[in-house]
Amino acid sequence: MEYNDLIPELIVTDIEKSRWFYCDLLGFTVEYERPQEKFLFISLRGIQLMLEQGSHHELSTLSYPFGRGMNLTFGVPNIKDVYAQLIAANYPIHRPLERREFQVDQHVVTPQEFAILDPDGYYIRISD
Repeated sequence: MEYNDLIPELIVTDIEKSRWFYCDLLGFTVEYERPQEKFLFISLRGIQLMLEQGSHHELSTLSYPFGRGMNLTFGVPNIKDVYAQLIAANYPIHRPLERREFQVDQHVVTPQEFAILDPDGYYIRISD
């Protein structure tokens, strides 16, 4: 496996809840795991994340929502399918699916996107 130059590692409260969210709902694949450390390395196309269940000490210094001020954007080719799956699972949508417009140099890009919070409150924007 080839590793990205930047791979965020998120401290989570419940590794199995995070596995369900990222793998079952969003379609990530577990590349490898270290069960004794409650650690997962997951990927979705070109996206790579590390998830590790925090220790009591680490978690005692955090408060929900984790990652305040950080926004993770995941590009997916099937945004409507991902959105529909989250709706079907009754997962809370933070910002509904909409087409946005952004100026990038001399061009205007118009991605569709929506936003959710993962089980620990990390802000996730899904974009096509």
